[in-house]
Amino acid sequence: MTTSHWSDEKVDRIIGVILQAGVLAAGTLVLAGGILYLIHFGSSPASYDVFRANRAELRGMRPVLAGVWHLDSRAIIQLGILLLIATPVARVAFSVAAFAAQRDRIYVPVTLIVLAILLYSLFGAPH
Repeated sequence: MTTSHWSDEKVDRIIGVILQAGVLAAGTLVLAGGILYLIHFGSSPASYDVFRANRAELRGMRPVLAGVWHLDSRAIIQLGILLLIATPVARVAFSVAAFAAQRDRIYVPVTLIVLAILLYSLFGAPH
């Protein structure tokens, strides 16, 4: 692929589409999960005296996907949030590929460093 196929304007448009699609998909999932949650639990009385964190079984990707498969409202909301977090990571990963296609020797390593920091903060940082 030559550099002419990857003009700055084209890369900017694709990045915009990635960000818009990610945010819209994440918002749609969270909204759908929220509506489903209200349908199932909306009439239950609220208890604000004790904070209950997210269920332990939704702290991994497999349980979240299994919950989505079974239309678990909390899992659907969790997947929407994960997609929202993944959207800028996908944008940076695409930027690395676009800069590499443009043979930009400055921005490829800089963007790789940004991607490494993002991935470390998501997966490698101590909890």
